Amino acid sequence: MKRRDALVGVIEALHCEIDALKTNDIAGLEAATARKLRCIEDAAACDHEPATPEIGELAREAHRLNETCRIYVNLMAANVRRRLQVLAGSPSSAYRPTGAAAYA
Repeated sequence: MKRRDALVGVIEALHCEIDALKTNDIAGLEAATARKLRCIEDAAACDHEPATPEIGELAREAHRLNETCRIYVNLMAANVRRRLQVLAGSPSSAYRPTGAAAYA
């Protein structure tokens, strides 16, 4: 497998991860994550190939999508933490933006 093909596979798997996170599809998330990890290994095995501008662009896109997944996971974890605090009767600290602009 070529590095380009492996990176395309990573990107496709990350799109599947995002979809699974949005719909709480645990089986889909596990499958997408396993595919992503395999494709990352495949890309790493091709480190002898020269890094072209296209490879760099694909890697940046994969990084951007991975950051999107990280944000979804962090939001889900924060929601679970807040719910557990409410169930335990602990005061939960509400999120308050510190900057001038709040994001929806």
